[in-house]
Amino acid sequence: MPPGRLILASTSPYRRQLLGRFGLSFDVEAPRVDEAPAPGETPRALAVRLAFEKADDVARRNPSAWVIGSDQVAERDGLALGKPGDRATANAQLRASSGRTVAFHTAVCVRHVASDVTLSHIDRTDVLFRTLDDATIERYLQAEQPLDCAGSFKCEGLGIGLFEAIENEDPTALVGLPLIALARMLRQAGFEVP
Repeated sequence: MPPGRLILASTSPYRRQLLGRFGLSFDVEAPRVDEAPAPGETPRALAVRLAFEKADDVARRNPSAWVIGSDQVAERDGLALGKPGDRATANAQLRASSGRTVAFHTAVCVRHVASDVTLSHIDRTDVLFRTLDDATIERYLQAEQPLDCAGSFKCEGLGIGLFEAIENEDPTALVGLPLIALARMLRQAGFEVP
């Protein structure tokens, strides 16, 4: 018997699809969290804080549920790269990443308020971009429109062709939810995850 209701504190279709791989029944609820970085906050610390705040916000409204919060922050030269939101910003992000390594910090937090349990993990993925010319960037942006993705690409789609190499512990972390760590945390919470 499952340990209770499971909620994904996210409106991301990518996270919803990833969590669906486990075959568990879960609900989705949007967290109400200000995602602006605090002064001097590193990209890694921002990802960790936001994953916790998202899980905590939804868990406080659903104290008997197990709530999953996650956040991803891309970092180049110590600066956080947000979701581009528009084509010009996506073009600029990809141009600046050409031939360089970008780190992606993907944090996940599982929160259960009634038992005061918090489980968390942070994954770092280093992505080495190949040298990208203007025509390649334009073709990619036209084909995939990755305006809602940190770093301006979808590695689960055509974006994989923009890279020379990816280095990490968990390939799902780059998509937005580190399933290896999450499976471990859900098993710890009493869910049956293969």
